[in-house]
Amino acid sequence: MPRKKFDQSLLPESPDLAFEQELWRQGIAEIAGIDEAGRGALAGPVAVGVVVLPNSDEIQEKLIGVRDSKQMTPPQRAEWFKVIKAEAVTCEVGFSWPEEIDELGIAPATRLAARRALEKLAHPPGHLLIDWISLPDAGIEATSLVKGDQRSLSIAAASIAAKVTRDLYMVEVDKVHPGYGFAAHKGYGTAAHRAAIERLGPCTIHRMSFAPMRQNETDEEE
Repeated sequence: MPRKKFDQSLLPESPDLAFEQELWRQGIAEIAGIDEAGRGALAGPVAVGVVVLPNSDEIQEKLIGVRDSKQMTPPQRAEWFKVIKAEAVTCEVGFSWPEEIDELGIAPATRLAARRALEKLAHPPGHLLIDWISLPDAGIEATSLVKGDQRSLSIAAASIAAKVTRDLYMVEVDKVHPGYGFAAHKGYGTAAHRAAIERLGPCTIHRMSFAPMRQNETDEEE
């Protein structure tokens, strides 16, 4: 059965604590928001952030500027990431690397990154609020939300954690693999990045199972 289209009118003006509060009322103290960054990139890891916010309505005001990371500028994300780390009960990020993405596929590799982030926690949370992905092997009750990063403050915070941490990694890897522009496009398939791949060929952090690298391999075989 096709998934029912999400009613955009149901989106709050900004991510809130509606889902977290309902779970808190059920006696679940620690709720982890989970979101990814880098899923669609041509190079670099996929990152998954896990953020547990304190069981307090005050956190809404303290994180009033937090949004889905895609709706924020890089300076805004960097500043709010500092606040998230200071205010969260815990904030962790897990990576899956390009060779794992090529071997497993992007969806399993994203779940692997999520498991790695969860394993960094001192103890498992009581519930997961997840944007898009499913984690059937986590052994933790979970709610998967369409557009979760625009509806749940915990998920929005996790999206910022994943995005900022991954971006910082891509800035550093640009020094190791100059010429591709990783510091600028963070591995995504911009025109400049695709032109660099055409000019230089792929490097060790490119996902060889993704086009255009896969297409280049086909061309070479022919």
